[in-house]
Amino acid sequence: MVKFPKAKPDDTIAAKISRTLAERIVRGEFAPGERLRQDHIAEEFGASHVPVREAFRRLEAQGLAVSIPRRGVRVADFGLADVREVAEMRAALEVLALRNAIPNLTQAILDEAEAATHEGDDAQDVRRWEEANRRFHRLITAPCNMPRLMEAIDGLHAASARFLFSAWRAGWERRTDTDHRAIIDALRGERAEEAIRILHGHVQWIGRTAVRTPTGSTRDAFAIVG
Repeated sequence: MVKFPKAKPDDTIAAKISRTLAERIVRGEFAPGERLRQDHIAEEFGASHVPVREAFRRLEAQGLAVSIPRRGVRVADFGLADVREVAEMRAALEVLALRNAIPNLTQAILDEAEAATHEGDDAQDVRRWEEANRRFHRLITAPCNMPRLMEAIDGLHAASARFLFSAWRAGWERRTDTDHRAIIDALRGERAEEAIRILHGHVQWIGRTAVRTPTGSTRDAFAIVG
């Protein structure tokens, strides 16, 4: 499950609205291109239009919404180029994090990463798989002790989750992640460069599936499956 920061006491209503809408967009509750109706959202949150407009600006800054003249604010669409960009950024940043994390990895951490891999293999739906997959990646990279780097990686994983949930709202099939196992094996064997090489290729694996549009036709959808 995609996790978002908990609300802080000093959060503004605009921040709360933007965080809630961001979560819904990432989880696929709003489809790409769908209009975000200011009146409805203001009514839902018991707010005026001012914080809703500020929330929309925050969503635009995150790349989750776009303002289109005469068509209002809509959920941002994305294509293969966007998925590739996130995949390449993840490869660069996660490799950097893993390289710095390796001296701090313990057998206990690797045991947890292995358990997350098993959970992902057993996942019956895409949301449970994404949660286990994200936990695996965070376990092996967070010991880098570089909070700004991890914040950037977390943002990329949120983007990856959005692609994934949009492409595989249904039809998810269980899968065995051999890359995760190979990474763990290399780390246990102190073969750092091998683990880094596998991770670099792993996070750039892009899957394709056909999804049905609201008009009844089908289109190709792409997502990072690593």
